[in-house]
Amino acid sequence: MSFKTFTLTALASSLIVATGLSLAADQIQDKTKDQTQDRTQLRDQIYGSQLMTEQERIEHRNKMRSFKTQQEREAYLLEHHKRMQERAKEKGITLPDEPMGRPGGMGPGSGMGPGSGMGPGGGMGPGGGRR
Repeated sequence: MSFKTFTLTALASSLIVATGLSLAADQIQDKTKDQTQDRTQLRDQIYGSQLMTEQERIEHRNKMRSFKTQQEREAYLLEHHKRMQERAKEKGITLPDEPMGRPGGMGPGSGMGPGSGMGPGGGMGPGGGRR
């Protein structure tokens, strides 16, 4: 193998390795970003999470997973709601009146079911939303 061929091969190999490392670093960065977003979304799903420490949020999630019945969960969530309302009042912060998952929130059982929503002609298109 000539020196020129060897040099070109080494250069090409270096380029391939550098590109691979760059792609791997991008994937790691994207994964880290996704995990941060997931943690933020999980935190935001807990009523009053902005008033809780990370350890309290972990304990809350573990407790929620430990319940066997919906009644146990609802009783705990009502108690949690009251605690967060008291904590918010002490700090001069206003939280929504309804805990997540209750009517008026966007938890299970709420949202648009049959008979809800705009239906035909209810949009904002030309002609005032009528077709």
